Amino acid sequence: MSLAAFVAAVFLCLMAAVSPGPAVLMAARVGLQHGLKTGAALSVGIGLGAVFWAASALFGLALLFEYAPFLLTVLKFGGAAFLIWTAVKMWRAADEPLVDSDTDLAATTPLAALRLGIWTQLANPKPAVFFGAVFVGTVPTDATPLALALLLVCIFLGEFLWNTSVARLFSLDRTRKIYISLKHLIDRVFGGLLAALGIKIAAF
Repeated sequence: MSLAAFVAAVFLCLMAAVSPGPAVLMAARVGLQHGLKTGAALSVGIGLGAVFWAASALFGLALLFEYAPFLLTVLKFGGAAFLIWTAVKMWRAADEPLVDSDTDLAATTPLAALRLGIWTQLANPKPAVFFGAVFVGTVPTDATPLALALLLVCIFLGEFLWNTSVARLFSLDRTRKIYISLKHLIDRVFGGLLAALGIKIAAF
């Protein structure tokens, strides 16, 4: 695999990572509510989810969906249901005061955020389609195992660094103060956007 092909594949994946979607939206919300540490843990989960989809694509995910298209349909509707369910929870909790992250361990532990990041990424069929139809087409068939491993590492780092940056931006004191004063409105906006993404996924 040439250096130019490697860079092109990494750049393509980075562009997919920074495009607005459920993962970026979740990173922003977790950063707002629970701070950078929890946002970084969420980003690790998002990165692991992306690596799962990328590795699956390299090992024949697109072929599987071609021979069993109902699996993609199940993935789409299951993912959409997860996102809409999360959106409903956000909406219902919009009027509740922001709880200090030190006392709300059940919702804000790094492990819980890690799981949420993984599920958010796995529930979104967009990465499955991207990696299965676009990404895999940029990887030469003669790519070595080392090159493929390095690609997966770069995919993880791109997702992790971008979503951690988003969480950091939204965890700043000034941003957090604005959020606290407008929590009821912002949570409903976040919930509405997440529900819209879920509906869009189901209708894709």
